[in-house]
Amino acid sequence: MRFEIRLRIVADEGEAISDEEVLTLEKDHERIEAVGLSLGESKTLLGHLQRRIVEAQAAAHVARHRCCAVCGRPLRSKGRYPLTFRTPFGNVPLASPRFHRCFCQPANSRTFSPLNALFTEHTAPELLWLETKWASLMAYGVSVDLLRDVLPLGAKANAETVRRHLHRMALRAEAELGQEQACFIAGCPASWQELPHPEGPIVVGIDGGFVRDCEDRRNHFEVVVGRSMPEDRDSRYFGFVQSHDSRPRRRLFDLLTAQGLQANQELTFLTDGGDSVRGLARLMSPCAEHILDWFHVAMRLTVLSQYAKGLAQHSPKEAGDAEAHLEKTKWQLWHGDVRKALLRSRWLVDDLEALESAYPGLKRFARLAGEFHTYIDNNAGTIPNYGERWRYGERISTGFVESTVNLVIGKRFAKKQQMQWSRRGAHLLLQTRTRALDGTLRGLFERWFPGLANDNQPSTECVDAA
Repeated sequence: MRFEIRLRIVADEGEAISDEEVLTLEKDHERIEAVGLSLGESKTLLGHLQRRIVEAQAAAHVARHRCCAVCGRPLRSKGRYPLTFRTPFGNVPLASPRFHRCFCQPANSRTFSPLNALFTEHTAPELLWLETKWASLMAYGVSVDLLRDVLPLGAKANAETVRRHLHRMALRAEAELGQEQACFIAGCPASWQELPHPEGPIVVGIDGGFVRDCEDRRNHFEVVVGRSMPEDRDSRYFGFVQSHDSRPRRRLFDLLTAQGLQANQELTFLTDGGDSVRGLARLMSPCAEHILDWFHVAMRLTVLSQYAKGLAQHSPKEAGDAEAHLEKTKWQLWHGDVRKALLRSRWLVDDLEALESAYPGLKRFARLAGEFHTYIDNNAGTIPNYGERWRYGERISTGFVESTVNLVIGKRFAKKQQMQWSRRGAHLLLQTRTRALDGTLRGLFERWFPGLANDNQPSTECVDAA
């Protein structure tokens, strides 16, 4: 069976510009693997169609600007130069003409190229979106292999090109951030009361992870990630490299604003109590509540309990006293009695420092107990009555953020494979990866390139003809 595929191009006035055969296929109809288009045939077809369509659009744009827009006089040509337009369906080489400007219009330059105004990017926006999306979700090289398998990309497509394009898109998003501020609370309480009734409360969980530094391979740098979860809207992810980002609080505030945050809205921050994440959430909203994550409190107490069990093999009585201190401290913290919990933890530290035992982990036990006491003291103002919140069905733990850390950092930055990253490269990748994960990356590209919003809608004529 023989298939002839033709392309007919019609001008705006309805006149046919060209009618040519694009591709001829000889297909067998006796075997299942020959039914329909193969990947190779579809790539060839799409490549031919893309080239003809782009050439026709470029020629129409040049024809429109061949004459002076004021006096209508034909413009003198100054030659042509090669231009390549990279698209999802192959690279399209073009001859870009250059014209002398008309003397009736004053201008800073004597010549201009009409196609420069059309091709503001030499890479099609949809290809930039595809590269950015898949490179955000998987390794640069793997994303290139995936796109090559399904699209007729040009031969020069490689991991380095995709990485540069992703960084360029991330920098464009970074340029839209406002200036950093020490405080984002504005206005007075009277004006906040006049605001419309807010939507459901927002819970924000923030935590950190570590990525190996490619510049100092013996060390790691911290990556802060979080998830904002409104009660009745879609969740959003965010992330940044703590030692690289100069506007972390602005980044979080803009994300919350995009989710509809207003001054009278209930906002809860759940953090691990670290200085960096605690400062990130400070003075963000007048109705914000800051809570120390119970998971991190319980995890530290569990580690101390393991040391107390080890002490029992050498000093049973003292180990029993230490376990009693830890149990009571945990109970007091669960019920929000911070004052008694601090007293109890202080007694434990004093007892361990005065204890003489053959237990080899005693010094480390005492040090960790002292660090726990300092940890609770530093976060005393963010420790609520966990038991009461739990009974009312309110969040007390950032378990959802732990999964966010694994999703955002672990799966892409390949901690198990010991991948190494620069601070800048990791930070820029985080800006696109978080958007790809929460589904807002496409909307960002559609805002930059408004035509993308309608590109996936088939025309009525094509549907009727089908």
